[in-house]
Amino acid sequence: MTRLTTKELAFIEDEIRAEEIAAKTINWCASLCKDEELRNTLEQIAENHQLKIAELAQYFNKSGMIQ
Repeated sequence: MTRLTTKELAFIEDEIRAEEIAAKTINWCASLCKDEELRNTLEQIAENHQLKIAELAQYFNKSGMIQ
């Protein structure tokens, strides 16, 4: 695994935070949705964001930092 710079690690952290916000917001919208089909679609989109978070977090944790 390539070692990342502080700037690159900060970028990944920002991406993780953005994905978390997106997933939570979409889940919130789904919880308020009365249309079952739309609710299921929103829940699937939120789940995809959660998977992206896991992928980014795994990459972040495996990479080292150049000092």
